[in-house]
Amino acid sequence: MGMPEPSDAAPVIELARRQQQRLSAWLLNEAYPLWSTAGIDAQRGAFVEALDQHGVSPGIPCRARVPARQIYAFALAPALGWRGPAASLVERGLQCLITDYRRPDGLFRTLVAADGTVLDNSVTLYDQAFVLLAFAATQRLMAGDPRWEDAAQALLAAVQRELRRAGLGFDSGLPDRSPLQSNPHMHLFEACLAWARVSVQSAWRSVANEIAALALDRFVDPQSGCIHERFAADWLRAPEDVARIIEPGHQFEWGWLLLSWAKETWSSDRRAEAVRAAFRLIEIGESAGVQDGVVVDALSDDLSLHDRGARLWPQTERLKAAALAARITGRNAHWLAAVSAAQALERYLTTRLPGLWRDRMTPTGAFQVGPAPAGNFYHIVAAILAFTEALQPDPAPPGFGS
Repeated sequence: MGMPEPSDAAPVIELARRQQQRLSAWLLNEAYPLWSTAGIDAQRGAFVEALDQHGVSPGIPCRARVPARQIYAFALAPALGWRGPAASLVERGLQCLITDYRRPDGLFRTLVAADGTVLDNSVTLYDQAFVLLAFAATQRLMAGDPRWEDAAQALLAAVQRELRRAGLGFDSGLPDRSPLQSNPHMHLFEACLAWARVSVQSAWRSVANEIAALALDRFVDPQSGCIHERFAADWLRAPEDVARIIEPGHQFEWGWLLLSWAKETWSSDRRAEAVRAAFRLIEIGESAGVQDGVVVDALSDDLSLHDRGARLWPQTERLKAAALAARITGRNAHWLAAVSAAQALERYLTTRLPGLWRDRMTPTGAFQVGPAPAGNFYHIVAAILAFTEALQPDPAPPGFGS
């Protein structure tokens, strides 16, 4: 796929629309057809961990987050225009997810072999968040079926029972509860926001509001405005060197989520604070995290470059954040950032076999040779959905601005 270049003569909204149409065409005509066949174990109906660059599963163990993310991606497929058998793929994938990964305590284990054999019975908060997100997307697809809200409520209760901290937030997992991390809270926030849009149960809004407050009070550095990754037990920054790492992709992702939370009518009185914090995070991502047109993997906490490599997923988070910021403000700068992010994403999607992707760009700008991780499909689908929604004609919520 080639990349149109911005020009003064072309209205930026038209550039964005054309770029969105290109990504959507790739998704509907190449990616969904490939991953709905080669990306699924034909015998079991389970989603696979990866496909090599010939479109063949290497038969490697599968992390719980991967089938959960694939369920999400296929549950959203009809809304994005795919006419394939999304409902049956989702239903069968859910059955495998529950059979293979759900433990007797109601939480979901980390890792199973390709044949479903348990390899790692430990638990991470990160994985529970993605299972909740999968259930929410399924509820959106299969409205009126009570099974998935019941399953989500049971999982949320297990998370509250087993991972809730005596103080703020949640432990990172079982048996390893530390260090405390912002990233799994971010995905739990995402899942709760998704559930709040399809359920009247107050628990989803309550947890979302709690995580938003935790982000604003503890995760965001009051001096720089950055989101930090790892914390000590008191939610102060962890002392080790890795705590100094800032991930530009997460600045964009938190910015998108805080804006999404703030525009909900049920949000708390911290709405204006969340909007300010979100736009600052997006600004940090754009000004320090984008190098030569791509989002790099890591900065130091003084916002200097730490790792010039560039994985696929941060490009999608930039696109989501820029698209929503453009939708809210109407500013050309955000639309141009969305176009730039979409063009960067296309570079990763240009493969010999259509419908695959490359995961890692090296510091020299070359791509590493390796399988296409199935978990990236969630990022890509969510970004294309956010881009598509931003270009819809409905008016943006009032009262927003950068």
